[in-house]
Amino acid sequence: MNDTTVTLVGNVATAVEYRDTATGGVARFRFAVTARRWDRERGLWSDGNTSFYTVSAWRSLGANLAASVSVGEPLVVHGRLRVREDERDGQRKTFVDVDALAVGHDLTRGTAAFRRAARTESKQRTEQAEGLVPAPDRDPWTEAATAAMEEAVAAAAGERGVAEGSTEWSAGESTLLVTAP
Repeated sequence: MNDTTVTLVGNVATAVEYRDTATGGVARFRFAVTARRWDRERGLWSDGNTSFYTVSAWRSLGANLAASVSVGEPLVVHGRLRVREDERDGQRKTFVDVDALAVGHDLTRGTAAFRRAARTESKQRTEQAEGLVPAPDRDPWTEAATAAMEEAVAAAAGERGVAEGSTEWSAGESTLLVTAP
């Protein structure tokens, strides 16, 4: 799909409205973006026209946004641009919406402190079932490292002529228990 993606820098113009829906929660707010231009003649910045966008954020992004954002705060919004026309009061009007993919505070204008959101158990189970994250008792990094270490130990045991049974073998600060076949 050829969606038009945009990144907008501006300010939250309205309070964030959050609603739960059948497909997950959605947060909506109006976002004001004002172009600024350098006026060489006067030697200062001047504001241009302000454009307003309706931003929608779904599921966890929407919930996190509703808990984190207030009116007037500077944000960077990245998402899919949607232009729609509607007839209101007998006149055709054009509306510009953004389906947010990522939203963050504009750190050129202030500081922020990030807090990781708690994950719900049902979401973890769904991700595990889809293979997106490992089960809590299964760590692929540890499994891969253990398999590689076992191969290296077996090769080293064969090179050193370790007899059948168990023995300890030291290498630097590490001591490995080797079981030769």
